[in-house]
Amino acid sequence: MEEYRELMDRVEAEGCCAGITKVEDIQFEPEFRKACEANSCGNYGKCWMCPPDAGPIDELIARAKTYRYALVYQTIGQLEDSYDFEGMMEAAHTHSQLSERLRPVFASCGFERTLHLGAGGCHVCPECAKRTQEPCRHPDLAMASLETYGVNVSQLARLCGMKYINGENTVTYFGALLFTP
Repeated sequence: MEEYRELMDRVEAEGCCAGITKVEDIQFEPEFRKACEANSCGNYGKCWMCPPDAGPIDELIARAKTYRYALVYQTIGQLEDSYDFEGMMEAAHTHSQLSERLRPVFASCGFERTLHLGAGGCHVCPECAKRTQEPCRHPDLAMASLETYGVNVSQLARLCGMKYINGENTVTYFGALLFTP
């Protein structure tokens, strides 16, 4: 998909790796919702863009499949050791900042439709309005995760020529822009 090389170069200029694939090749797996329900990240029911509030998994998968391509980007954070939770959170924050920096890049492309998905839930607000039962403060900026949409991120990484696991004492985060030109 060489026609999107310039866009991938612009994304990579922000300090990450990028790849592109057709959405029809992505594996969507409703059972990933079970990981959300186990609340391993702590956002289940506490963020408008996370389950169960993000919507039924079948509807989200159907919505994602209406797009033609996915531009995938990845960041790799270095950890002191495999138990470095603080380092993982710092790398997640760095990834979220990258996702925010990419918004204007993606907006400038003039695509017909887009869906920007991040890692680990929405990070637009310091604390989601869901926690106080208020409506989302920034619905135009809010970002669900790839996992919320049932994306098999390990398979997605392979489709784009990326590694899902990047070695000892690292943590890898992914985001994607689904788009229709």
